[in-house]
Amino acid sequence: MQKPRKPESLDSDTIAAPATAAGQAGVGIIRVSGPQARSIAAKITGVEPLPRQAQLRDFFATDSSIIDSGIVLYFSQPNSFTGEDVVELQGHGGPVVMQMLLDAVLGLGARLARPGEFTERAFNNGKLDLAQAEAVADLIASSSIAAARGASRSLAGEFSASVHAIDAKVVELRMFVEAAIDFPDDDIDLLAGGQVGERLIDILEALNSLLCECAQGILLRDGVTLALLGAPNVGKSSLLNALAGEARAIVTDIPGTTRDLVQVDLVLDGLPVVVVDTAGLRESADPIELEGVRRARREGVNADIVLGVVAVDEQQTEWSFDTLEAVLPDLDPSRLIQIANKIDLVPDMADSLPAGVVAVSALTGQGLDALIAVIKNAVGYAADGGRFTARKRHVLALEAALAAAARCRTLATGTMAGELIAEELRQVHAALGDIVGEMTSDELLGEIFSRFCIGK
Repeated sequence: MQKPRKPESLDSDTIAAPATAAGQAGVGIIRVSGPQARSIAAKITGVEPLPRQAQLRDFFATDSSIIDSGIVLYFSQPNSFTGEDVVELQGHGGPVVMQMLLDAVLGLGARLARPGEFTERAFNNGKLDLAQAEAVADLIASSSIAAARGASRSLAGEFSASVHAIDAKVVELRMFVEAAIDFPDDDIDLLAGGQVGERLIDILEALNSLLCECAQGILLRDGVTLALLGAPNVGKSSLLNALAGEARAIVTDIPGTTRDLVQVDLVLDGLPVVVVDTAGLRESADPIELEGVRRARREGVNADIVLGVVAVDEQQTEWSFDTLEAVLPDLDPSRLIQIANKIDLVPDMADSLPAGVVAVSALTGQGLDALIAVIKNAVGYAADGGRFTARKRHVLALEAALAAAARCRTLATGTMAGELIAEELRQVHAALGDIVGEMTSDELLGEIFSRFCIGK
């Protein structure tokens, strides 16, 4: 466990917020953290709470009227989530009752917590590192079982442990190089013996491996956006419904039925995706339909993957995506998956389609598993889905560490300038420290924790 980040400036006030979602529920929880937490609980319940014991108590307002009855739990610092005194008041989960209980707590000296402030205090007090703190939000926001498991592993410290393992190798190499600088008489023997280069190869391999895992972790956390594009009546909406397993978009034989974007959040074999159905691409005098085409074009530009759909029919003699290419002339081929829909109408054509075209039937479900496999391959989603969730900033930090390590490797095989090697190693160390929060700016911390929900 890391040491407290700011032991000289820990928050001295007491914060409170609902720790359960808004709305009606069987149980609702008000969480309180800070030096006044225990005394506030004593005033609310009329009894001093005992550490780590669930006690059934009445909850009183400041005018001594009873608000509710429920469970009070007290965790004394430093053995709590935040590292401070923490109290949880667990009552009935009605929004009015919860607000009355929160008002009573605030009236006794606590203030309403900012978004993410409980987790921020846990970070400041050394209960979590920054990667673990981010995993708290990722676990809450998980959109798939694989994402939840990945976030749980990050919260348990697996990602941080991988970062620290690489960092330990960097620190050891820094000590070796700086010892060579401090003892110049032995400079040639220490730096020219091949040990620096060998150790750097090990560090580079570890960084590359972790970077690949982070790419998987980002897919688990953020998923991908898939835009369905094609001419009217090729079956885009039917394909969306087939992937969703239910009718989420209106399907008719009338061209131009879909005019606005229809977005559906799905999980395809463990991969979180947002599938966007768009208006059929064609020329039209209808201003509403033209606006739909404009939005479809914009979605094709912004999506991670474009699912270009063409309908198979008995009259088709030449395979073409001319309509799509005309609308998106600069589309990167790596972002396009070509789909031949309605293959059930001409089953013999499935074997004669060009390489790379996926034959499906939105009506019967034929080819959907193959399409999902192609989508996963296109975005680089591995079968196991990755060990942990990750964020773009983690990838950027690892890329910075990798670049500095590569420069260090070049120096080690060339000039063997000890001071320059030491500086590059320092940059590797700094980039890794940024991931777990050992060298992170307050501005970045504010941005990270502001995205948490209130009460966490």
